[in-house]
Amino acid sequence: MSAVSTVTVTVPATTANLGPGFDCLGAALTLYNRFQFSALPEESTPVKILVQGEEADRVDPGASNLAYQAFAKLYHHLGQTPPPVQIEINLGVPLARGLGSSATAIVGGLIGANRLAGSPLDQIGIMQLAIAMEGHPDNVVPALIGGCRLATRNPDDPWTISEIPWHSAIIPVIAIPNFELSTQAARQVLPDDYSRADAIFTAAHLGLLIRGLETGQGDWLQTALHDRLHQPYRQLLIPGYATVRSAAMAAGAYGMVISGAGPTLLALTDALHATAVATAMSSAWAQHNIEARVECLQIETQGVAIA
Repeated sequence: MSAVSTVTVTVPATTANLGPGFDCLGAALTLYNRFQFSALPEESTPVKILVQGEEADRVDPGASNLAYQAFAKLYHHLGQTPPPVQIEINLGVPLARGLGSSATAIVGGLIGANRLAGSPLDQIGIMQLAIAMEGHPDNVVPALIGGCRLATRNPDDPWTISEIPWHSAIIPVIAIPNFELSTQAARQVLPDDYSRADAIFTAAHLGLLIRGLETGQGDWLQTALHDRLHQPYRQLLIPGYATVRSAAMAAGAYGMVISGAGPTLLALTDALHATAVATAMSSAWAQHNIEARVECLQIETQGVAIA
């Protein structure tokens, strides 16, 4: 494919873990960041970044910007010097909230660079670079290719990616509070070792979760969304967690989990109860004087869009 001078890349938000799928399961959501990459003349400065959106003033406008770091990473991978580029970013995914904002930047930067370079890498090559930059696959893989994806690793093949069917009757409801929780802080609270009982519990619940997502069977999901690896520890970092979960369940949710590293909370429900669940989650956080943006979304099945 020939190189282009301008490319627009739209990347969906993601929700990772889904309870027992810690660091291996993620799904793309109908919430987006948009990145436009335009080649600049050779004599220009290396990068010019323009940002629009609610949190635009918090985005690094220089060479340390993660989208540009990913852009440069692809060229370095090709053994080339990154060309001067202007990157226009339109933010729709909140920062540091557990919705994969960093994954959107990584995927956007890699895709933008690949198209400006004439598309030398295929999807698998881009995915491998994205995982290497992010450190784990659960956000970058669904952001790139869409849907709900399970990533596993083995000695012979670095990554095996499996699509997990998501029943159309299951509605994801996200509640995004007006405070942040860094991934580093969320990882620091986790134990270094787990018991055999916790390992068995996780394997069983992940298996049931996959079947529940595929069939839409609510009672299976209600059981499957429990987890012992990360949520019991991370929920202590999220004020009002128990209140929000109780409210969501009372309003008709199958279950509620921490989205990614948090603090966004994700409830799964059906279309009949989705609005009530969203309202209940918002009201529950308000009891703790926390404002939350709550949305009923869908699974983004296509992943990244390129124009």
